[in-house]
Order: sequence, then C-alpha cells, then structure tokens
Amino acid sequence: MASAQDISGEEISAPLMGSKEEDIELSAGAEETEEDSSTGLEGAPKNLPVGEEEVRNKEQGSSSSSDDEEPSKSKHTEFMGRDDQFPPKVTSEVEELAEGVTKQIITAGRGEKTPSRHSTCFLHYRAWAESTMHKFEDTWQEGAPFELILGHEKKVLRGLAIAVASMRTGETALYRVGYKLGYGDEGNFSFPNVPPKANLIYEVALVGFEEAKEGRPRGEMMVEERIEAADRRRVDGNEFFKENKFEEAIQQYEMALAYMGDDFMFQLFGKYKDMADAVKTPCHLNMAASLLKLERYEEAIGHCTIVLGEDAKNTKALFRRGKARAALGQTDAAKEDFQKVRKLAPDDKAVMRELRSIAEHDRELYLKQKELYKGLFPPAPEEKPKKKNPWYMDILQWFVSIFRFVLGFVGLNKQKRNKAD
Repeated sequence: MASAQDISGEEISAPLMGSKEEDIELSAGAEETEEDSSTGLEGAPKNLPVGEEEVRNKEQGSSSSSDDEEPSKSKHTEFMGRDDQFPPKVTSEVEELAEGVTKQIITAGRGEKTPSRHSTCFLHYRAWAESTMHKFEDTWQEGAPFELILGHEKKVLRGLAIAVASMRTGETALYRVGYKLGYGDEGNFSFPNVPPKANLIYEVALVGFEEAKEGRPRGEMMVEERIEAADRRRVDGNEFFKENKFEEAIQQYEMALAYMGDDFMFQLFGKYKDMADAVKTPCHLNMAASLLKLERYEEAIGHCTIVLGEDAKNTKALFRRGKARAALGQTDAAKEDFQKVRKLAPDDKAVMRELRSIAEHDRELYLKQKELYKGLFPPAPEEKPKKKNPWYMDILQWFVSIFRFVLGFVGLNKQKRNKAD
C-alpha cells in the first residue's frame, strides 16, 4: 500500500533488466543517505521525494529554489502565455549568422558549448511562411522533440541546421531564413504546405544535444542502446531535479522521451517493452513533478494523462494530475482523481490533506458567494408569534363549547319527538 511520500514523491529510477518497474522512492521516514545508493543502469538510484523536498525548502526558507524558479517562471510566461499561431515579437539585437539567416535571442541558454557537425540535436520549433504568416510546423503540438543531426539534415532544413548550430542548451531564439536555404523556388505543395520562394521564420528551442562521439543517431541504435541512452538522460534529469533546476531537468526528460517515441514503442513487446516502459513512465511522472514546481499545470496534466492511458491505476499520475487540476481551480476533476487514489491507497495522508484542502476551498467559495449575493434579495418576512390567550379565556371557551353541545343535543331530541307525533 502506498504511503504519502510514495504518491507525492518523485519517481526516480527503475532497473532496466528487471521483470517489472521497481518503486525505489524514499518513504516518509527514510534516511537521506539512501538517496544515491547506486548510479548504474542496473541499480536503483534513490532521490529525495517531492513531498519531503517541499518540507525541507520551507524549513530553509526556500532560498535556492526561489532563485532557480524565478527565471523559469518568466520564461514560461513569455512563451506559453502568448498566441503561438504567430511568431513572437522580439526586440533583441539582430545577428546575421550566414547569408540569408538572421537570429534574435529570446531566452539565453546555459554554458558556452554549441553543437558541432555530426551532433545529434533535440529541439522544438515552430515554422511560418513569412509572406502569409501561415504556421506549417509545430513540434510542441506533437509532444516530442525533433531530432536533427547537423550535417545530415534534409535540404529543406539547411537554414534550420545553421540556426541550431549557433545555439546553447536551453536557448530559445527567433530566426529568419531565406527561401534558398528552405523550400527553394518551388516551395512544397504536399505536407508541409509552403509557397514558392517563401522566406521562413523559425522559433526554435534547443532542448539539448549529443556530440557524435557519444553515440549514433536513434535510427541506427539497437533496442538496448536506445533504452540505455534514454535512461542516462533520465538519471541526469533526476540530478537536476535534486538541485531544484527544474527547467534543466525537464530538458533531460524530454530528450529521454525522444528516444521512446511512439514509432519505437509500437515495435516492442515482451521484456523489451517492459524495459522501455520502466524508463518512459518515470520520465513522464518526473516531468509532471517538475512542471508542477514551475506552475505549468496544463502540461503536467498532459504527462499524467499519458501515463494513465497505459495504467489507469497509477497513483502517482492520479495524485499529480489532481494537484495540477486543483491549482487550476478544476476542483471537481481534482476531487475525482484524489478519490481514485484514496480507493487505491486508503491510508495515504497526502491524499486526505488534498481532499480536506478542496473541501475548505469549496466552503470558502460558498461563503464568499453567499456574502456577495446577500444584498441582492430582500430578507424573508419573519412570522409573528401568536399571542397566548389568558387562562380565563380558555375556561370560557370550554364552557361555550359545552353549551353549544347541549343546545345541539336538545334540538335533536325535539326534532325526533315532532316526527313521532
């Protein structure tokens, strides 16, 4: 039976070669020294659960967390809060990378290293035809990063490759690419639909990259290699999570999930499917935990829903989706998720706290609404209490009743005698 920390804590690791996914999270009373007992792929490295980490941050004043989270929040507001049907408005300096390619930085990356030729890059991008402002590509909507191997890209992506080669991990930038480095004189009339001689606008976010020496492209990897490469990214993400670097953790989980795409998962069965799920499921759950930290609740709900599509009784996915829904004010849906967790883990204290919190929220909302509408309707008229008769009036009414009865009885006898006569 799951404990409070089992459900609210971080999904950290699972052995690749085991028969089923191993839950190795710390319980509520676990020692810190258990966190990193093993770092190998066959082992089960442990980490500080989310619930325990929140308590520690409160005790320490959340100094380090607040320093790391603030830039991420502003970054998220900048991109996720706008209408992505059109390119973002950017006021930064324009840099010319090559003939026909210009760059404007939206969000600076970290480190100094940029991808070199033959590097495998993982990125998200949106693309527009500049003349019509028609958006013809959006990898964010597809839910998985795009893989681009520099020097091996398609001809129509040469401009995009030049752009990506200038980026650092975590960077987001706006690029304008001439038609000669895009779809050329003829354009493309299938998918994507791009007009002839269309200059292009790209909004690109570099999730991360691997140098050529680190491994082959995904398509050339054996199944075990691909799963191990994804698991390395997951472990790196866990390390960033422990340091409260949630944006960096998300980038690592995204790169791990890029190895576990649907086209790959559909080909797996038996032990290989179990091995891949043991990496993919924790990545989705850890993504949700990181997104909750960054208050990106809609995205957290999406990752939890993916897990629940495979395992409808996954308590961590239900719990985290419930937390995200509650934060968005979707209290009925949140309550439904928490009640499902309660049935699966009836002794879990974290779920009880969340359900009490929702009940208190509903009560506060009711009282506010009651106060708001109080002046709109007149008060109901009060019933006037009936005056009680003096005691002697009761006696008088009793005598009157008896007198009426006697008169009625006498009148009835008289009628009978008249009929008899």
